[in-house]
Amino acid sequence: MPLFLVCQSAFERGGLTRQAIDERYNLTEDEFRVEDGLIGLGPLPSDDMLPDLIGDLEESGLAYFDDFFELSGNWPDWLTLYARGSKG
Repeated sequence: MPLFLVCQSAFERGGLTRQAIDERYNLTEDEFRVEDGLIGLGPLPSDDMLPDLIGDLEESGLAYFDDFFELSGNWPDWLTLYARGSKG
């Protein structure tokens, strides 16, 4: 299931809200996380939602890769990733 990382400043600049994303994609509290300048979205309930989320982010003025990107793949339970936004 895909996971998205979004630059928090781009998310806010695009006028997006957590409530709107939660309602549209039926995300739980653990599927919308904010840490150190990054927003983690997902995993999405369905891979079919992937093009919709990309479209919604782009329609809000965000650019793929510059403002957000998708981490796809299946990782084992023992793997934990840590990422943080860069202020630059």
